[in-house]
Amino acid sequence: MISDDLRLDVIFGWIYQPRKKNLNTHFDEVFFDLSDIRLHAVTAGPKDGEVVVLLHGFPEFWRSWQTQMMPLAAAGYRVIALDQRGYNLSDKPTEVIDYRLDKLAGDVIALLDHIGVERAHIAGHDFGASVAWLLISCYPTRFSSAVILNVPHPRILQRKLKTSKQQRRKSWYMFFFQLPFLPEFWLRRKNFRAAVHLLVASSRNGTFTDSDLNAYRQAWSRPGALHAMINWYRAGIRFGLPRRTNAEWRVAIPTLIIWGEEDIFLLPEMAHESLEFCDDGKCLLLPGVSHWITHEEPDRVAAELIAHFKRYQFSPN
Repeated sequence: MISDDLRLDVIFGWIYQPRKKNLNTHFDEVFFDLSDIRLHAVTAGPKDGEVVVLLHGFPEFWRSWQTQMMPLAAAGYRVIALDQRGYNLSDKPTEVIDYRLDKLAGDVIALLDHIGVERAHIAGHDFGASVAWLLISCYPTRFSSAVILNVPHPRILQRKLKTSKQQRRKSWYMFFFQLPFLPEFWLRRKNFRAAVHLLVASSRNGTFTDSDLNAYRQAWSRPGALHAMINWYRAGIRFGLPRRTNAEWRVAIPTLIIWGEEDIFLLPEMAHESLEFCDDGKCLLLPGVSHWITHEEPDRVAAELIAHFKRYQFSPN
């Protein structure tokens, strides 16, 4: 949640303002009207700073990055934390095909084109990390560096699902989500009890506050949200990965993988295995940390993001 050093003021939308006067920055709500979709984001930092795009995963939205945004902005970055398509205040197409991985990655490229940014840094967590993996392999000239949190390279996950019974058991929800209607009903019933349990039971005690959970319930309650969120998984199984050779899936840009070792959804060994596809990759394992790494280790994640991005600075656009 937002630290005690920050307070929330709502002025014509979401605006976060710091109490500390030396942090001359704030958070703004923004909508981007792209060619085929309208995406919502929360932004922070100087207008002329190097752009950092933050991609959340399931079942979160931009809020998953809230404790990293202010440090990044204070470090001089222009931060864009997206609600990806289907989530929270972004548009929610109804068809499964609208959530193919290449379509999700295309939204980020369209956003960068829309705001006139040639190169950016990128970080992704959970399914947002899958989108980031595709982006940095397909569009290496558009990104200077990347940080991946708790999701393996898509080829590694694909291989693990074929060869590891243990990983298939951990990924039970991916297969359950292929059913029509039932997953939405299961997650929505009794005030989203199952969705809340998914977060709380898989994280450290106290990781998600009542305020956090109420914000998530509000996001999940938006018309079409649950159906769209689950369609990410339906599209993943139905359409698979974009057809690319292993060579085309390689990542040339500097990539840092940060992984909470207590992730109950994904085998930690896949973090190191993902380096097979990285020309310049590093892996940082955090013991005692769950899948929800941005919440459980907010300061550590912020520091690692800043250090990595600063190591690979480029001239602002």
